[in-house]
Amino acid sequence: MTEKKAVPTAFNGRLAILLAMAMFVLVVDTSIMNVSISAVVKDLGTTASGVQGAIALEALVSAAFILIGGKMGDLIGRKLAYILGLIGYAIGAVAMTFAQSLTAVIIFWAIIGGIGASLLLPSMQSLIHGNFTGAHQKRVYALVGASAAIAAAVGPLLGGFITTFWSYRVAFALEAVIIAVVLLGAGLVKDVKYTGDRSIDLVGAGLSVVGMGGVVLGILVWQEGGGYVGLIIGLGVVALGGLAWWLNSRKKRGKPVLLDPALFASKPFRTGVSGQLLQQIALGGTMIVLPLYLQMVLEYNALQAGLSIAPLSLSMFVVAIWAGRRAKGRPANLILTGFVLAFVGLLAIVPLVPIADSGWYLTLPLIVAGSGLGLLVSQLNNYTLSPISDERVSEAAGVNSAAGSFGLSFGLAFAGAIMLATLAASFTSLADSSEVLTTEQQQQVSTVLEEDAELMSNSGMEQLLADEPPEASAEVIRINTEARHIALQVALLIPILAAALGALNGLRMRRLPDPKASLSETLLG
Repeated sequence: MTEKKAVPTAFNGRLAILLAMAMFVLVVDTSIMNVSISAVVKDLGTTASGVQGAIALEALVSAAFILIGGKMGDLIGRKLAYILGLIGYAIGAVAMTFAQSLTAVIIFWAIIGGIGASLLLPSMQSLIHGNFTGAHQKRVYALVGASAAIAAAVGPLLGGFITTFWSYRVAFALEAVIIAVVLLGAGLVKDVKYTGDRSIDLVGAGLSVVGMGGVVLGILVWQEGGGYVGLIIGLGVVALGGLAWWLNSRKKRGKPVLLDPALFASKPFRTGVSGQLLQQIALGGTMIVLPLYLQMVLEYNALQAGLSIAPLSLSMFVVAIWAGRRAKGRPANLILTGFVLAFVGLLAIVPLVPIADSGWYLTLPLIVAGSGLGLLVSQLNNYTLSPISDERVSEAAGVNSAAGSFGLSFGLAFAGAIMLATLAASFTSLADSSEVLTTEQQQQVSTVLEEDAELMSNSGMEQLLADEPPEASAEVIRINTEARHIALQVALLIPILAAALGALNGLRMRRLPDPKASLSETLLG
């Protein structure tokens, strides 16, 4: 009997665009909330710490349940998990449109929306894997990655603009409309069936929640200046170690597991997930450091800051789309090039920090860094997931999504915490060595920083020092200027180091054979 070769499927452009829209909403949602904190506080009659707590809770819930979300896609269907994830996000957006209390925000936006994210991310990657093949699959991963990148970059600008000129409620209402459009196109999605064991690994699920949740909670507590950070992160690490032991032990006994530990036996999968983690740390660190620099040092408003960051976001988007369609050569070479460009572009910003008096100074470095990040978002998901079979793609997508979510949270929190810690240390050191400030004034500076280290513009500092002697006021302004520069330069080392480690990981990729498409993909394509 002659084997019939399957005809390649046509590219479903409408579905690709809808998936990119879903990813855009998922990423931009938190950005809108971040820039709307003061407006939400005023509107709901609550506190800034309460709203920040809701934002932290949403990140915690989505990270804690993301591995379980991948498994749920196996049990209830990847398409249904995708739809439920979108509905969870829609509930959160509608709640923010009409909420009259912080309680509603916590329940509907943080908890239900966070669970929606944990379902949506892995199911979306699984559905891309199952609905597109070969070059089409690579193209859609690039489009969705570019959508996430540009959402992370323009989210603060978009949210700030709408909140300033209309209301944060309008921004969330528009988000709900976009989700409704995506849901209306759900009929275009072909489900990816799972025929494996449908048993539930409750212990593995519990360890994954404690592990991922503990690590992310520890980072969030550190960012907010809370205590017991080491204990919380340590508990998370121990739980993740326990999860690894449990999965291997249970697999050896032939029992169902939350995710198959054999996934990590694949070197391409390990290097791909590592690359995803490092790429997101670089992006997260950059997206917390640059807006602070532009708004606190150059004293730009949200619109000006967004326009200054536009070279990064636009180059990411353009290069990701181009690379997804046109880039030639080994994926490992493109990934290595991406990390090298990100490293060079971000490193070039460091010497510019003390001398730049305009966002234009950053244009060329941001284009270089953005081009590198664009190459990465176009390649990494496809490199990591294309060889995975349909049976295991939800597990693999869950791990990949968990690495990305953790990397972004870590980059944002760690770079921000390092910036404030460096600011406090530099300010104290410069104040102690000052020949203008009295001993009493130096002690006062140290006491204030111990209570609340805050990156402050010189204009804001001048207002605080209005009643101080002119000589002391001028000296504190000088110290503030120098300390901010040092803090920003040190904080930039976080995304720079992530890019450097990513380049080393890229060199490892080059020594491995290129991943081959799974059997099901080969037959379809």
